[in-house]
Amino acid sequence: MGGRGRLAWCAWAATLMAACALLPLVDPSTWILQAAVLLAIQCGVGAVCRRVPLARPLTVAAEGLALLVLLTVAFAREQALLWLVPGPRAFGHFGDLLHQGADDIARYAIPAPLESDGIRLMLVGGVLVIGLLVDTLAVTLRAAAPAGLPLLALYSVAAGLSDGGADWLWFLLAAAGYLMLLLAEGRERLAQWGRVFGGTPRAGGGGPGGALAPVRTGRRIGVVVLGIALVVPLALPSMDGGLLDGAGTGIGSGSGDGGTISAVNPLVSLRDSLNVDEDRQVLSVNTDSGDLSHLYLRIVSLDDFDGTTWKPSRRQITEVPDGAFPAPPGLGPDIRRARVRTTIAAADWYGQDWLPMPYPPSGVRVVGNWRYEPVGMTLVGDHGQNTRGLTYEVDSLDVQPTAEQLAGAPRPPAALAREYTELPDSLPAVVSRTARDITAGAVGDYDRAVRLQEYFALTGGFQYDTRVQVGSGSQAIARFLRDKEGFCIHFSFVMAAMARSLGIPARVAVGFAPGSPMADGSVSVTLRDAHAWPELYFEGVGWTRFEPTPTRGTMPSYTVPDAPGATVPDIARPSREASAAPSAAPSSSEGCTAQQKKVEGCTGQSPQAAPAEANDGRAWYVVPAWVLGALAVLVLPLAPLLWRQRMRRVRLGAPGRTGADVAPRTLAAWQELTDAAWDFGIAPDESQTPRQAAARIARLGRLDTRAEAAAHRVADAVEQVLYAPRPRPAAGLADDVRRVTAGLRGSVGRGARLRARFAPRSAVRMVWAVTAWWSGARARAAAVRPALRKLSRQRG
Repeated sequence: MGGRGRLAWCAWAATLMAACALLPLVDPSTWILQAAVLLAIQCGVGAVCRRVPLARPLTVAAEGLALLVLLTVAFAREQALLWLVPGPRAFGHFGDLLHQGADDIARYAIPAPLESDGIRLMLVGGVLVIGLLVDTLAVTLRAAAPAGLPLLALYSVAAGLSDGGADWLWFLLAAAGYLMLLLAEGRERLAQWGRVFGGTPRAGGGGPGGALAPVRTGRRIGVVVLGIALVVPLALPSMDGGLLDGAGTGIGSGSGDGGTISAVNPLVSLRDSLNVDEDRQVLSVNTDSGDLSHLYLRIVSLDDFDGTTWKPSRRQITEVPDGAFPAPPGLGPDIRRARVRTTIAAADWYGQDWLPMPYPPSGVRVVGNWRYEPVGMTLVGDHGQNTRGLTYEVDSLDVQPTAEQLAGAPRPPAALAREYTELPDSLPAVVSRTARDITAGAVGDYDRAVRLQEYFALTGGFQYDTRVQVGSGSQAIARFLRDKEGFCIHFSFVMAAMARSLGIPARVAVGFAPGSPMADGSVSVTLRDAHAWPELYFEGVGWTRFEPTPTRGTMPSYTVPDAPGATVPDIARPSREASAAPSAAPSSSEGCTAQQKKVEGCTGQSPQAAPAEANDGRAWYVVPAWVLGALAVLVLPLAPLLWRQRMRRVRLGAPGRTGADVAPRTLAAWQELTDAAWDFGIAPDESQTPRQAAARIARLGRLDTRAEAAAHRVADAVEQVLYAPRPRPAAGLADDVRRVTAGLRGSVGRGARLRARFAPRSAVRMVWAVTAWWSGARARAAAVRPALRKLSRQRG
């Protein structure tokens, strides 16, 4: 193996060794085998391009094209042309997979399941991209030292996501791969200077064996540097974090006394969960509650609003109380309540860091390493603890306030009101303006809250759509209010922001809406039950759930005042003031139950929801582009064959062609003979004379007597042209070249014949010609540029 080949192999191995740091993040780890095979093919393409040789930019472009084709075959072949060529559908599928992968990363705890194609694409594609960068830097550009940067990036991503454990092992493996790459480059550079001589012999040595070779010195330096990198962080306890500190801080990082829970956004892919093609059960719930329609399972509350999104604030976490939990904040003694016991079993694949529970919980019996956050009354897993396959029991309170109690609630404490009514300056003015318009004439915070809920759920003309795109940033709220389309995140976020603008303490809860009752008495909670809803604070009642999302969940009964003449419509029938505009969502039949509506199980579809024809809006250039792409796919593999046939006709002369000069025709025939031998594996040797080259072709090609004589006749004619003062014209050179080609074809097997015909080695001259043309064009452009500048100055 040559120096470049060894360096390419080391680049492949170093990339895979660094990628091993990703193994603990996904289960099972079989993806690394797929990545290894695809990376080997990609590196092989680069090795072939360098052996041709191609220009460096062309080599990098060829490897990039190979990366794209490999990912297409592995992940988007059904959307590609001929299962190979990526088109608009394939790129769209890649985007969907990447979006799904990002959502799955947020949803699953470590290790995430490999069944997600999005996660697999991110892993394999990331390794291939890093491999392309390493191969380009270390092998194509011969700069192995900078290749450590992409390797470090790959390890850093893995270390940042992992939960500790054997991170030091993955660091050692990645570092060993990088050192191996450096040593391979050093060996390849030293080999260009010949034998490596050592310095002064050791005392008593006298021979070359006592010399200290630079390669051996490099190994020792690498070991020392690696040891320092491992020992120094351990010897400096005052330095937080470090290269080997994979746990870091954040969720579950506390010990129970001074630990904190960081502001990590737990909005775990609600859109993806609601849009799944095949719904999956997340939780199985058994409860003694008499009203399943209000059995919301709350995961966490989001109380920090930055104008773009809601997220949980940084909170102190403590040990889970052994007995009953403290009373929920704000709940007074005169509010009716019932005690509920609920047993929850999580699916084996569902790994959630937060424990789904009814709110407010009064006690939890759960095994594992969990911590308690008192402000939100939530439980969060510590050091990798999650809900995967977990069964636990929750005691909770079913708080049942009346509309009168909520309407008569006193003002909340000043500190609480200040914290939970805070709004950023970037919030669009339309939010507070719309809130004031909706609640104009309302008396008290309760009446304002009910009117906000009514506006979104009943009278505002909003439509529930899980696939709507409202964009991001602070202006997304304004677009939602303008277009009136969205799903639970949009409704809950905007209602909570409006409530805060009116001085009502508000936050957003994330969890699951009530599931579907099963025949065995349990309740099945699925991905499509993922939900978000606002919680508003009323002194004496505490944090109170509202339901602004139309057709989702259950509107609380306490939002319907018992007072005569109330303006709030009866939730049992549609509002008369609701928008009469046709809905873009499928319409349900009149016999559809509330549960069926919730899980979208009703049949029937409105004409407005009928899918458009596939060719509506198709641009005129789409079909021609696909036709040209198909032709390119068919022609490109045949390009070497077509080019060789054309060159053969030009060199040997088309039938009936006469009058050509002796020298050009003779040299063209010789060029064709040597290229034919090259196609069958006999590479040309420019250092030999034509006579020596003909003898070499006859010997290596095992030519018979007639073919060998024909090769020597062509060689003699070339020598006449090159050296004789008056070269004698030779007749029948084209027939001699064809005779030699036939002899070469008859001396090899079928595989060699097929390769010589469809993938001839001499076709690389076509690439050389293009490269030479490009270099000449650049040189001509550089020569013309000063004249153009001079002319421009003269005109100016």
